[in-house]
Amino acid sequence: MAVFIVIVLLLLCSSATLTLAATSNLNSISTSNDSICESMAISQGYVCHEFKVTTEDGYILSLQRMPVGRTGKPADKGPVLLQHGLMSDGATWLLNAPDESLAFILADNGYDVWIANTRGTTYSRGHTSLSPTDSAFWEWSWDELAAYDLPAIFQYVHNQTGHKLHYVAHSLGTLMALGAFSQHKLLNLLRSAALLSPIAHLNQIPSPLTKLAADLFLAEELYWLGLREFIPGAQAASKLVENICDKPGLTCSNLIDAFTGPNCCVNSSKTNSFLDNQPQSTSTKNLIHLAQMIRTGKIAMFDYGNEDENMDHYRQPTPPVYNITNIPNDVPLFMGYGGQDTLADVTDVNLLLDSLKHHHPDKLVLLFRQDYAHADFVFGVNANQLVYHPLMAFFTLT
Repeated sequence: MAVFIVIVLLLLCSSATLTLAATSNLNSISTSNDSICESMAISQGYVCHEFKVTTEDGYILSLQRMPVGRTGKPADKGPVLLQHGLMSDGATWLLNAPDESLAFILADNGYDVWIANTRGTTYSRGHTSLSPTDSAFWEWSWDELAAYDLPAIFQYVHNQTGHKLHYVAHSLGTLMALGAFSQHKLLNLLRSAALLSPIAHLNQIPSPLTKLAADLFLAEELYWLGLREFIPGAQAASKLVENICDKPGLTCSNLIDAFTGPNCCVNSSKTNSFLDNQPQSTSTKNLIHLAQMIRTGKIAMFDYGNEDENMDHYRQPTPPVYNITNIPNDVPLFMGYGGQDTLADVTDVNLLLDSLKHHHPDKLVLLFRQDYAHADFVFGVNANQLVYHPLMAFFTLT
């Protein structure tokens, strides 16, 4: 059980360098009543507005908009939607300095920036009939994020702006989009998609601990014990981190690097700021779904574990597969991935790219950084020059 807690604590999390010395701060998930706009954007001199979006299945999501940059000039380059990864929220895109954080950079370059927050995160814990204390509130995996959260936010932004969207995602946000695009969803509202540290195939993840957690069905154990919401910052999780790091042969001097790869360019002095906002809650069912993908190598919907339940949900004995080859070949795609990333590892990314081998060459832009790991793409101090400038150049071509 302890092994699983350590692994899921950081599995696919868009976070920054987290050392063992900082594990005592893991219970510092943001409980402030301040909005993301007030605490992170307006305080930096930016205009920022808060919105609430209700999904078809009743979840009430927080959404931020930054319609102008620091100069006050209104955006003239269209809307960009930023989607965070697992155990993160929209603050991901605002935690670095304005000249290092993608949301600020886009706003300063004339884009109408919208920031998504998926269900279960600090500012997206509302529902039309359920409370987060209800187990039913947490009965979802990334299937529902792709089927309900993304469409609701896409449609809302389109309705407000009258324009198709550029979409930028990190980690789990890329998987949500790939799943939706493979079913031909959202494409009528999409202008382009930029996928940073894209995950789809997961069974080549190099981390032996991550594979062990999946192979031992430890997420399922937590679910069977009644844990529907997984709160990675709880004191119990922090204690288990300390216990597991005492195991022989495990190197936990830098936990985030142990699971995401050795991030080259994250400012370690920002650790406390990151810990104030990350990691966020997710559903245990979501972790089960990811573990299933690690075990099977398939990009498929949640497996309910037996043919009868799958028949009830899908009208077939096995979960439907998300067929990446169904993504239209003319969808403009930008993919940034790193040679040191142990979550979106190169082998798995190459499998994804093989599924896109018939994509129109002028519609698929690849950016590979040999020195980058998972967190560098959102927290790297040099990502502005190495990733975000090429990303904005890609936007101008679409």
